[in-house]
Amino acid sequence: MEKFVPLGNEALAQGALDAGMSGIYAYPGTPSTEIMEYVQRSKEAAARGIHRQWSANEKTALEAALGMSYAGKRAMVCMKHVGLNVAADPFMNAAITGANGGLIVTVADDPSMHSSQNEQDSRYYGRYAMVPILEPADQQEAYDLPKYAFELSEKHAIPVLVRLTTRLSHSRADIVRGEALPENALAIPANLRQFVLLPAVSRRNYAHLLEKQRDFEREAEQSFLTRYEDGPDKSLGIVACGIAYNYLMENYPDGCPHPVLKIGQYPVPTRLVAQLVEACESILVLEEGAPLVEEMLRGYPFDSGKVRGRLDGTLPRAGELNPNLVAKGLGRDVPEPGYTTPDILVGRPPQLCDGCPHGDTYRALNEALEAYSKGRVFSDIGCYTLGALPPYNAINSCVDMGASITMAKGATDAGLAPAVAVIGDSTFSHSGMTGLLDVVNANAPVKVVIVDNQTTAMTGGQDSPATGQIEQIAMGLGVPEEHVRVITPLPRQHEANVAVIREELGYEGVSVIIARRECIETAKRRRKSS
Repeated sequence: MEKFVPLGNEALAQGALDAGMSGIYAYPGTPSTEIMEYVQRSKEAAARGIHRQWSANEKTALEAALGMSYAGKRAMVCMKHVGLNVAADPFMNAAITGANGGLIVTVADDPSMHSSQNEQDSRYYGRYAMVPILEPADQQEAYDLPKYAFELSEKHAIPVLVRLTTRLSHSRADIVRGEALPENALAIPANLRQFVLLPAVSRRNYAHLLEKQRDFEREAEQSFLTRYEDGPDKSLGIVACGIAYNYLMENYPDGCPHPVLKIGQYPVPTRLVAQLVEACESILVLEEGAPLVEEMLRGYPFDSGKVRGRLDGTLPRAGELNPNLVAKGLGRDVPEPGYTTPDILVGRPPQLCDGCPHGDTYRALNEALEAYSKGRVFSDIGCYTLGALPPYNAINSCVDMGASITMAKGATDAGLAPAVAVIGDSTFSHSGMTGLLDVVNANAPVKVVIVDNQTTAMTGGQDSPATGQIEQIAMGLGVPEEHVRVITPLPRQHEANVAVIREELGYEGVSVIIARRECIETAKRRRKSS
């Protein structure tokens, strides 16, 4: 046995390695990124030849993991919550194909939107797909979970969704490792039509999925992640999901006086819920994210006025939970913080790094656009989204990965021409290429500015799948070679860069302008390591 102090993400990654995982697939996205990075740094993973290369996007990652499962091996795919939107097509259909080798879909949600466009709760996806959902409460459970999840997946031939949240992903605690398991042998499915989703097969597989739901609920009742803890004070019963259980226990270090149902596996164990409801006068639901369990309890066959939580204002509807918010929900006194913030400390908005190439690109773009009306620059997900803030005030949208190009096309369809799309090199390979094909097919007057800093910078400098290939990709999609332009975003190149952008703005068809200079942070790291 070995003890160490990992992040929640790292505990899950080591647990998957020790559970016989043969491959991990992912696209970087906070707060999930460290899961893949831990495996990439692992000497053990390297010695075993475990697949651990970043994928182009979450959809391709999940499909590749499903392929490894088809071949009988244990695979895990990792992403942040909005990444599951990208992977929703294979995720929903994988519930119908089922799994062969164990398949874990790990999603890290970001309540309070520390680094995200929204704070959606991935448990709804799992419920929609009707697959088992596992939600660890602490780092030890995160480590222990993969072995159980792979076994559950193989026992019921079903993908398993693992849901983490930011605080668990990015906090540390000491854990104890268990014995490592060997990897599965290669073994294709006994039923060679299991993964062939023709209607006749899909209908049969779907019927099997429906039949498994009671089994999944029984598994949830018996899971090591689920626990009913009785208490003497029946005036209140508490449902605590995932990390919310820790917040509850921080308020009761000597033990909670109320009955508590700790839920770490779904479908919701209704028998245990009924036991709690019948024993207690009122129910408080503590869950990180959306009020999924609370909504279910309000539809339960009893007086729904007994149920308190996020929906009635007992807890905030949005944002993360914490021990103090839980204390207020319990009606306990919350101590004032033992510190004050000095007046000299002023909040500073996020900004581009000093020397970042994107700043030089925005300065050139702003000057080139002076002859046009404002509000025609669409942007995307990445460091360059900070171009919306002073001193640049250069972009007018940021919705989802790849939306800059397609929104710019829609704006030109409406008559706003020319329109500019600003997109990063990694985001372009993730989901921008298909949008560019639409622009090419319409010969729309969209000017696609690809800010190529040769890395996936926002999540820490992972490799960008399109590095060294962007010009060829653009021309392969049909952009005329003479309108695929490369500029170097440096102050001394400013006038030349403005001239190139102005020239392409005047062209009535599609242009791609590649602003290429290495990320200042990866350049620093490269120089230090050389």
